[in-house]
Amino acid sequence: MFATAAAAILVALVLAVTRAVKGPTVFDRVLAANSVGTLAILLLAVFGFLTRRPEFLDIGLTYALLNIIGTLAVLKFFRHGDLAYDVDEERKP
Repeated sequence: MFATAAAAILVALVLAVTRAVKGPTVFDRVLAANSVGTLAILLLAVFGFLTRRPEFLDIGLTYALLNIIGTLAVLKFFRHGDLAYDVDEERKP
């Protein structure tokens, strides 16, 4: 049953990578990259369960935090053009 879930996750991973490559806009590509990260975390969890090694869950949690931070950084860069953008600098006269 979990082997079937791993196969389904791999199919979804291929579809997400295809969307990341062919996405019409930058935001579609960022969303697809975030989906690839999420699917990779799911695949790590299923693989850890199949091999009876719970350490893979720790790796998955670490990867999830990196995925969130990376997605927010990329979105901030595309919105403001700079990662060091500060809202308070605009308000100063």
